[in-house]
Formats: sequence, C-alpha cells, structure tokens
Amino acid sequence: MDIKRVLASAPRDHDLGPERPLLTPWGESLHPLAVRQEHPHPQFVRDRFVMLNGWWDYAIMPMGTGRTVRPPDEFDGRILVPFSPESVLSCVGRQLGPDELLWYVRRVARPPLRPHERCLLHFEAVDFACACCVNGQVVGTHRGGYLPFVFDITEAVTKVDGEDTLDAGEHAEIVIALCVWDPSDTGTQLRGKQKLKRGGIWYTAQSGIWQPVWMEVVPERHIEALRLLPDAETAELAVDVDVCGTEGLLRLYVSDAAGVPVAAASAPAEEGAVPVTSRGAEEDERRRRVRVTVPIPKLRRWSLEDPYLYNLTLRFGTDVVYSYTAFRTVAVRPDGAGRFRFFLNGEPLLLRGVLDQGYWSDGLMTAPADDALAFDIVAMKNAGFNMLRKHLKVEADRWYYHCDRLGMLVWQDMVSGGGAYGTWETSFQPTLWRRSWDNYSDTDIAHQEKLGAGDESYRNHWRESCRATVEYLGNHPSVVSWVLFNEGWGQFDAASAAQMVHELDPTRPIDAVSGWYDQHSGDFLSVHNYFRPLKVYRDRVRDLQGYAAEHGGRAFVISEFGGVTFRVPGHSAFEGSYGYDRFEDVAAWRGAVRSALAQATALATDGLAGFVYTQLSDVEEEVNGILTYDRRVNKLEDDEEMWGEGTL
Repeated sequence: MDIKRVLASAPRDHDLGPERPLLTPWGESLHPLAVRQEHPHPQFVRDRFVMLNGWWDYAIMPMGTGRTVRPPDEFDGRILVPFSPESVLSCVGRQLGPDELLWYVRRVARPPLRPHERCLLHFEAVDFACACCVNGQVVGTHRGGYLPFVFDITEAVTKVDGEDTLDAGEHAEIVIALCVWDPSDTGTQLRGKQKLKRGGIWYTAQSGIWQPVWMEVVPERHIEALRLLPDAETAELAVDVDVCGTEGLLRLYVSDAAGVPVAAASAPAEEGAVPVTSRGAEEDERRRRVRVTVPIPKLRRWSLEDPYLYNLTLRFGTDVVYSYTAFRTVAVRPDGAGRFRFFLNGEPLLLRGVLDQGYWSDGLMTAPADDALAFDIVAMKNAGFNMLRKHLKVEADRWYYHCDRLGMLVWQDMVSGGGAYGTWETSFQPTLWRRSWDNYSDTDIAHQEKLGAGDESYRNHWRESCRATVEYLGNHPSVVSWVLFNEGWGQFDAASAAQMVHELDPTRPIDAVSGWYDQHSGDFLSVHNYFRPLKVYRDRVRDLQGYAAEHGGRAFVISEFGGVTFRVPGHSAFEGSYGYDRFEDVAAWRGAVRSALAQATALATDGLAGFVYTQLSDVEEEVNGILTYDRRVNKLEDDEEMWGEGTL
C-alpha cells in the first residue's frame, strides 16, 4: 500500500481560499438569447416546440413566510436559465440555503392553439423539489433533482375563471412561475457530489433549474413515450409506444442514416393494446401501450468504429415524433480461456474508461453549450478511451445522443444520496483493510446507518429514481452498463437492487457495487485501486446471486484508479489543490498517467475486463483531470495554442 497516497487523500478541513472564476471557450462566447436552443431530447422530437432558456426573473426568500404558492411581488434580478444560481453563467453567483425558496418567473407568448390541442411544459431537471404555476394556477409539483418531468398546462393557458380564451389572440401572454426548495446535503435526497461545504472530492451544491426548459404543442390524441427494443440477433425492431387516445393506427417508418426508407409497420391502438395505469384512474381509459414490430433488412450494427443509427418516424393521428435507434449486443460472459469479459457484438472488448463528473468551470453541472458536451467525448476518444463512466449524475439527454452518434460507450451511475456517511466505514476501513470489501453486509440495519442509508424515505426514493433512470436512458445504444452504488455511499441491499434492475433491463450488465462492500451480485467484481499495485483480484465468492449465478461468474474491473494531479497555472479554480500524486512538471505528469494506463492495459492478459481512469477533467480544487476545469488545456497534448486564459 502507498501510505503517502493514503495520507494525501485523507479527508481534511481546510480553507480553499478565494475562487478564480474561469470561463470555458463556450461560456466566453455565450449569447443569452441563444443558449442551449437545440431540442433537448433527440430521441423524441416534434416540430412545434419553443425553447424557454434565457433570462427569467428570480427571487430568493426565506421559508416560513406564510405566503401562498404565488410568485413574489418583487425580484432580486435576472437569472440565465438553465444555469443554477450558484454558477458563473447564471449571473447570480449565490448559494441557495436549505431554509430558502427560489422563485423563477417568465412571461412568454402563448403558442397558437387549435381546438383539441394540448400545451406541454417540459423541465429536463430541477434540483430538488418544485411547484409550478401558470397564469396563477398550480399546474403541478415534482421532487427529484436529476430526471425530466412535464406539466400539461393547457387549462391554465386557455381558460380564465373557467372561460375559454382561445379566441383572445395567438399572442396572449403566459406567466410561468416555478418555486424551488433544495435541502442539499442537509437532507437525504439524491444529490451526487454536491455539498454545501465543498472541498476535496465534494463539489459546489447547486439548486433550481439546471437543464433546459421548453414548451410544445401536441394533438389531444398523441404519443406520450417510446421504449425502443432493437434486437440485433433477429434483425427486428419492436417499439412499445404509449399513446393518449384509444382509436387510430400507430405507424412506424424506419430509414437509414441517409434518410432512405428501409422498413415500415403499423398497429391499431384499439386492438391488443395494454392500458397504461400509471397516471391515475381518470386518465387510464384514454391511454394505451401499443407494440409495433418491424424486421430490418440487411441490418447494420452499431459499433465504436461505425456508430450507425437508424432514423425513426412515428405517426399517430396528426401527431408526428422523430427518433432514432441502433442495433448492438452487450454481455458479460467467459472468453475461450474461461475468463469473464465484456462482449460487444459478440467480440470481447477491453473497456478503457475514464471517470466523467460532468462539471464545467462556468456552468457547474450544466454544460455551457451543446458543443461542450460533444467536446469532452471527442477529446476522450482521441486520447484512446472507449468508455465514459458518468459519475453520480444523470447528464443532459443530448450528451447521450452525442455518445450514440460518435461511438462512445457509457457506464451510467445511479445518483447517490442518503444521510451523513460514516468516514470510517466509507473511507478509512476499506482503504486500510481490503478484506472488508466483501465482508460487510448492506442489509444490516446498523451498517445501513453508517453508510447513510438509514432513512426509509431515502431508500424508497433511490429505488424509484433507479427505476426511472433505467427507463429514461434505456433507449440509448451507448449506455451499456448500470452502476448502482459507489464506495458505500447510501448503499443498501445491493443484491436486491441488482435483481430489480436486471428484471427492468435484461439486456445490459450491472455493476452493483463499485469500489468496495461487494454483495456477491451483479455482473462485475468492481474495485477501486488508488493505493495498491494494480492487479486482478480473484473473485473469492462462490455463492453468486441473480444474473451472475445464472451465467456462472463475473468479470473483474478496476472501476477507479489513477487520480494523478497536475495544476495548470491560470486554469485552476483555486491556488491550492487536492489529489494523490502531485506533479509540478507536465512531462513528468504525462509519464505517470501513461504509465498507469499502460499497466492497467497490460492486465488484460491476467483477466482484467476493463478500467476507469480518474478523471476526465479537473473539478474545483481537484486537479487530477486530463482536461483543465475550463476545458482550455488538454494536459496530455503539447498544443501550446490551447494554453490561453479565459478568466472573468
């Protein structure tokens, strides 16, 4: 064990000093009227949508004022949505406290609405709990900071005191107001790496709207959701489509990447369709789940070298939705020598991954531009990585789209949460005693308390969000594995969680526990190794559970390692830095990084199925990234032109 590294990584209370505001190239050239205007969900696109990113009025006020759910009379200023108030690009720069409420208000022109049309208001992510009012009427509430939600605001925008106002003119005004509360790490909700007292591996807590907002018009009879089920073995595409409307024909058209039609099929909504029962008894009669299936001639598979996407068009009545899909297979199974590997399209593949926190110096958890999302993927692909582990965060949907089209694999973490983590249990014990890694039950109530999972409401919220994340991201071909728990944070009953996810999605392998406290489940024995010589550990557990037992074993992965630090002057948020091995010379740092990657790659002959290097970019005082926090320097490259500064 490297004791020097252990001591350097120990949690410590220290003053970070003043923060240096850093702009990314996209933040530096950002125009408020043109921020993030692309359709947020490329797999579910309609023509009639209006992006609502841009300037909103905002006010922060203390809780417990006794006022009803209505917007404030006065505002503190303007905030640039979709950036959180804690970020530079929001133009607020203010931390929301757990005892405060954050109000947003924006006035927009009502879109033209014809009879039998609905108006939907979409939020891709709001942290954490919110209530939405439109024209003074409460249209809905939501809890959960990382997943999208939608409100049907038709009644609020078309009726005043019960009277229809459709004929009041196409440009009647809509007043949208959103009230947000976020307890951050004073609560037990899912929050990932956010902390009110940032430092080390914990980053600035964020609140409010932090992903795009948009509005769209749909027919009363419309498509609500898609579940894409491409089967590369049978060359067949099945699509489960939730529709609002019990009559009509659902039509599916498939075209190739050049737009040339290749297949089509249809299915009636009224025959053989399954009622959708998740929305409430009054609406169930109007909703159906329809399956439509179509064979694909001369199938072309998706791969890293050829990320081939098929275009989809779905029609139901007058509603038209555009989407895409891809065909590929993923599995964990033994190779010819009996070693368990990750297989893509039937061929073993060494996963060469990098840890991706998804933070930017000016937008924090929000990318400053769509091009910024793609930039990170391309930079890592050019560096030789074939997989990104999206760490404790659900990213903007367009990031997964870019992974789909560029050919980058994704290991998707579930977002962590819970109460305070016991430092001994989640840090010191597993660091010092490796034997504790597979000898610590997460079904023990006392252990759950130490891991921050003692709150039943948190456990219920985690299960609910886990299921929703699998359903939300399951259509993306780039997503090839689910990671459930990380380093014991909020961990509980991982074996049951792995079984739940396998039942939801039997097509993807699962990393049930990344780091330590293995519960003999999932498809990977997944360890973090920052302090010991890299090696392949034997899976000592014989009584494997669930999917792993059915397939006879698990693949071994080093799901975090590295963390070598180098601070680039002028491109770091703080004068101080956090990390394990510190280098003052870039050439020496490059040598250390390349040596670590070469050592990990060489372990493939010993049975290593994959690795995840820490990490893609610097984040705040953590300067172990391949890219700097402001994305202006790639530390592995010698391009002097990249070393320009972008400060405020």
